[in-house]
Amino acid sequence: MIQWVQEGACATGVLDRVIVATDDERIARVVRSYGGEVVLTRPDHPTGTDRIAEVAADIDLDVVVNIQGDEPFIEADMIRQLVEPFGADAQLAMTTLRAPIAPEELHDPSTVKVVVDQRGYALYFSRATIPHQRSESPEDRCPVWKHLGLYGYRRDFLLRYPSLPQTPLQRAEQLEQLRALENGYRIWVGLTQHESIGVDTESDLRRARELMARRLAEEGRR
Repeated sequence: MIQWVQEGACATGVLDRVIVATDDERIARVVRSYGGEVVLTRPDHPTGTDRIAEVAADIDLDVVVNIQGDEPFIEADMIRQLVEPFGADAQLAMTTLRAPIAPEELHDPSTVKVVVDQRGYALYFSRATIPHQRSESPEDRCPVWKHLGLYGYRRDFLLRYPSLPQTPLQRAEQLEQLRALENGYRIWVGLTQHESIGVDTESDLRRARELMARRLAEEGRR
């Protein structure tokens, strides 16, 4: 899967470099075997964002994109959505994406949900189903958004992130983006209609295989 994700990210044509950051020599060997770029990091990072910060410290760049290794369906438009807001807002520290949620994902704790304000900035991320729909009135109902495991960071914020203390909500939900929110940083959350599956469980793997088969069948009909 890591080869699929890395080569897919390279194929979008949006990114200058695509580097696998890992603390596992076995993963590094696999990446080297197909000619991918890989950096071995320290093994003690508590989150992926902390790990990426170690790599970014040695690279001269403005914006870093974090594509998790279990996201095999990334599209070029999704990466553009992460990067473009930094050009419009000099104070923006971090971006991510949301998408419509499938009914079977509503109550699945491995599917993270996000609520946003009227301008698209994150209010909260949770493994619980949020918002809670107390009102039965159709006009009061709010959409439930699925959070996708993709992030954009301004480099100066990313290098500062490891020095931020881990926070109560981050520890409770086991969601690294909550550390940024609890420390007062805004996260802009773009809306994408592209279908994506983060492969965290066996059921995710089954759904990913079904989606891949469907896409290959559609390409075969063209």
